[in-house]
Amino acid sequence: MRHCPDCSVDIEGDWTTCPLCGAVLTGTAAPSPLPAIPLSFSRQRVLRVVFLISLVVILASFLAQLLFSHGPSGIGVLRSVWLGVTAMWLVVMMAFRKRRNIAKGTVYLVVLISLVCVYWDYLTGWQRWSLTYAVPIVCAFSIVALMIAVWAMHVEVSEHIVYSGLTMLLGLVPIGFLVLGWVTNALPSAVCVLVSLLALLFLRATRQADVRHELAKRLHV
Repeated sequence: MRHCPDCSVDIEGDWTTCPLCGAVLTGTAAPSPLPAIPLSFSRQRVLRVVFLISLVVILASFLAQLLFSHGPSGIGVLRSVWLGVTAMWLVVMMAFRKRRNIAKGTVYLVVLISLVCVYWDYLTGWQRWSLTYAVPIVCAFSIVALMIAVWAMHVEVSEHIVYSGLTMLLGLVPIGFLVLGWVTNALPSAVCVLVSLLALLFLRATRQADVRHELAKRLHV
């Protein structure tokens, strides 16, 4: 059994440093008394679903470019689709590595990527590709990835319900882009808003009581 010289306690398990003070442990490791609990979901299954969705989306974007758009703007749309696929994979990988607060991390991820794209667009002459393509596509793909992760990993309602709703509300932001005329193509924003509305309707239809309970608990009302 390992021993901490600073805390003078014996520690079971495969710890190399003391969980209390961080000091290096001495002695040999002893088997952990806690049982190994397997995951309640299949990573291979989640990865397979996300991979197939990514493949279909990328192939569809290539096909759309070949049929409808051959200019530089088509290349921009394609790059934005790849950005959305990348955001979807980042959400899923984050869910695997940090199973708690998945939805909260997704909110931060969407905001960060969107701000980077807007700033990049500003530095390159403000062509408005960030508001037209990048932000709506990142929001839409992140919502899809979040729903896949929550469904596949059987995440508890209390751990994701509020931030899931916030992520879906972020998907409604492109409505403002459309109203203010900040976009050069209305389709990505319309698709993002549609995905957000469908996700919110699904959340309300299946988890309305849980949403009210969590909001009342967090707002102390």
